[in-house]
Amino acid sequence: MAWHDGRVPRIIAPLFAASTYARWLHLLVGMVFAGVVLMVYPGIEEVGLLRLVTSATVCDSVLLALAALVPAMRRAEGVQARLLLMPDREEDIGVERSGTWADRRRTTAWLIARVALGMAVGLLSVNAMTVSVLLAGAPGRDEPLVLYGHSLPAGGDLWYPLFAPLVLFGAGWLVVLAGRLQLAMAVRLLGPSPAERLAEAELRAERLLERNRLARELHDSIGHALTVTVLQAGAAREVGDPAFVAKALEVIEETGRRAMDDLERTLVLLRETQGGAATEQPGIDQLPQLFDAARAAGSPVEAWIDVPQGQLPGVLSRETYRIVQEAVTNLLRHAPGRPITVRIAVRDGGLELRCVNATDGGGRSRASGGKGLRGIRERATLLGGEATAARQDDEWVLAVRLPLRLGA
Repeated sequence: MAWHDGRVPRIIAPLFAASTYARWLHLLVGMVFAGVVLMVYPGIEEVGLLRLVTSATVCDSVLLALAALVPAMRRAEGVQARLLLMPDREEDIGVERSGTWADRRRTTAWLIARVALGMAVGLLSVNAMTVSVLLAGAPGRDEPLVLYGHSLPAGGDLWYPLFAPLVLFGAGWLVVLAGRLQLAMAVRLLGPSPAERLAEAELRAERLLERNRLARELHDSIGHALTVTVLQAGAAREVGDPAFVAKALEVIEETGRRAMDDLERTLVLLRETQGGAATEQPGIDQLPQLFDAARAAGSPVEAWIDVPQGQLPGVLSRETYRIVQEAVTNLLRHAPGRPITVRIAVRDGGLELRCVNATDGGGRSRASGGKGLRGIRERATLLGGEATAARQDDEWVLAVRLPLRLGA
């Protein structure tokens, strides 16, 4: 409770918070609506309290229920609630139009509850201010102070002003609690519907999958470029032949340029700019350049590609390229100089890919394991296919089968 450290006591801090006054304004809007309805019917003439409350409740409920039928009403209330109720997370309060009757029922309950609570808080605020003013001015009065039909003892006039801050303090805390209750009701009644939550979850899942896909793109492309560059630079240093060095530098330059193109395309996609569609991703038709780079790195490559032109869907062509690129990169990294055999063909309604290289003298593959093969399996699974990698006799064999019709 001490003020010497510059901190406001916790019991008083909420009374000075900006959120309290924003929520108070939101509550008073409900009182203004109820007041306008009361002025129209039953009017401001003298009527019984029971009739006044009953009429106001019926009229408000009917009008609010009709307003809730308008789909845009839920969106308007959600936007207003986000601005004035100041939730910790804005997404807890929806701003979508009513799409179902359940949304309209929740909007109706929200409007009625908002107006009722706003009316109560508005009356409390007006009366608290009135009582505080009367208590503060009690010492200067000639007649006894009368509050709500009850006369206060005249002998305590000098003490009554001391109660004015207590009244305001109590009313302030009631406003704080009412604002928190209003926020809780908004989250409950204006929050995203189950269908909206499902759509949001699906969107987050799609974004996560896209980020993972881009991560795999960078891993495959940059990893391949670095592997080829390291092998070419090492071979050029060992051989020392000027013609071989020139050829190695040419391969390094071309590999680096393709890696830069891949990196730029991925960064464009991450920025989500309109230019993202302008840069095409490599497909199966660019595999010959990939094999040339592997041959230049010192690994003989024999490749047979039996795929009719235009038969592969775009996504399947791109993913096939990435799978082969990752497989070749693994072999260059773990089994440099060993022959690589790649066969790609369309058979029985699917694309079959087979990549083979020799194992080491101990019969163990030097190209097994790591993130590369795991990425290949993930790509194949996402496309509805399968990938296996295992030693067969003295060879390490990667076999992938992908359906031509995605989802089949």
